[in-house]
Parts: sequence; C-alpha cells; structure tokens
Amino acid sequence: MRDHSICNEKIISSQENEIVLELAITSECDFFDGHFDEFKLLPAVGQFEIITRFAAKYFGLKKSVSSIKRIKFSAPVLPDAQVILAMKYTAQKNTVSFVFSDSADTEKVYSTGSFQVEKNE
Repeated sequence: MRDHSICNEKIISSQENEIVLELAITSECDFFDGHFDEFKLLPAVGQFEIITRFAAKYFGLKKSVSSIKRIKFSAPVLPDAQVILAMKYTAQKNTVSFVFSDSADTEKVYSTGSFQVEKNE
C-alpha cells in the first residue's frame, strides 16, 4: 500500500473518540504529481485519502466509506503545507467528522465534513 509520503503525523491531543494531528504534506507527496503542473495543489481525493487513512488508524475503522454525509473543500493545500487534522468519531452512527486546517493559521480551513464507515470486527 502506498503511503503517499504522509507518515509523519504528530498527535496534538487525544481523547476517547477524538484526535487532533499535525502533519506535513511535503512537495514529495505523489498526490501532487500531474495535478496542475504549473500550480501544484493537493487534490480533493488526496485530502480525503489522508483523512480516511488516519480515521482508520486511530479509531480502528475500516478504510472504506459507506456514505459521505457532507464535505466542503474551502481552500487549496499547497506543497509543503503543515496541516492540522481534527477528527471525532461518533460510535452510535459510525460517523467521523473532521476539520482539515492550516497549522499556522487555524482560521484557514482546507476542508470540513463527515462520513460514515464500518467498524472493524
């Protein structure tokens, strides 16, 4: 399985069913390859891949998404971005909600949303 060069997460805070991570999305990340050569940015599918990967890792969920409740992409993620990923898992609904924002300016939100997944048995 490819990790897309996103394997450097740092836990900022963690509680039961909630986690806040900081990670670097380096210019070497292959999500940037071929996506607007003259203006590289992390595609929406790349953001969602990162979010679902860490939801699976920290909440013990399957990585496959059964439904997307809502998702909004608000700003482009550029190479070498330091980001904050805040996630909350609601077990009763098997739903993960998230905010993906800039680590230096948390008012700069890249994406928000929620999705439903199946729990690993």
